[in-house]
Amino acid sequence: MLFDLETLPPQDRYKIMSATIVPRPIAWITTKSRNGLVNAAPFSFFNMMGNDPPTIAIGIMPNGRVLKDTAANILETGEFVVNLVSEAHASAMNVTCIDAPPEVDELILAGLEAVPSDLVAPPRILGAEVAFECTNLSSLMTGPLQMIVIGRVLRAHIEDRFVLNQERCHIDTEALKLVARMHGGGVYARTTDLFHLDRPSWADWQRTA
Repeated sequence: MLFDLETLPPQDRYKIMSATIVPRPIAWITTKSRNGLVNAAPFSFFNMMGNDPPTIAIGIMPNGRVLKDTAANILETGEFVVNLVSEAHASAMNVTCIDAPPEVDELILAGLEAVPSDLVAPPRILGAEVAFECTNLSSLMTGPLQMIVIGRVLRAHIEDRFVLNQERCHIDTEALKLVARMHGGGVYARTTDLFHLDRPSWADWQRTA
């Protein structure tokens, strides 16, 4: 079956892409406006894009006919924090999806606490197993009020119990119990069903061919 994404309406494009590009990690983003208002919201169009400099990318879609608070705050201040979402915080993360007005602090609504970041004004979420302090490296408007944010990661906060070896930067990834976004309305996946494949080398391939 062929789908022409050039002619399909936007909502149908969303259905096809979000149902097939899975699982997607969740960026639970905290920002702060110039007026000091804290905003928290999750975004599943998110991933790592490089390590030198450490770079992440986030896709932010519009909120109806206006720019989302997260996007507006990032454009206004150039700073944000990406908190990762574990299974333990999935319900609280879901609360912060709410379409609350800008003056509402979603963290308070979800019964969460904020803690100061080291280098950026937006706070981290207390209890989040991993949090990345970021600055806006570049922003690209890809459509009406639709934006891709490319962020530079300045600091990574990881709870001590998940650090296996600090000198070698070995992290107990499985123990983090992070969740990912799947398809449809409110479907998520656990990162516990894993399998391993060794990466092939050309030298080994030639020897066994």
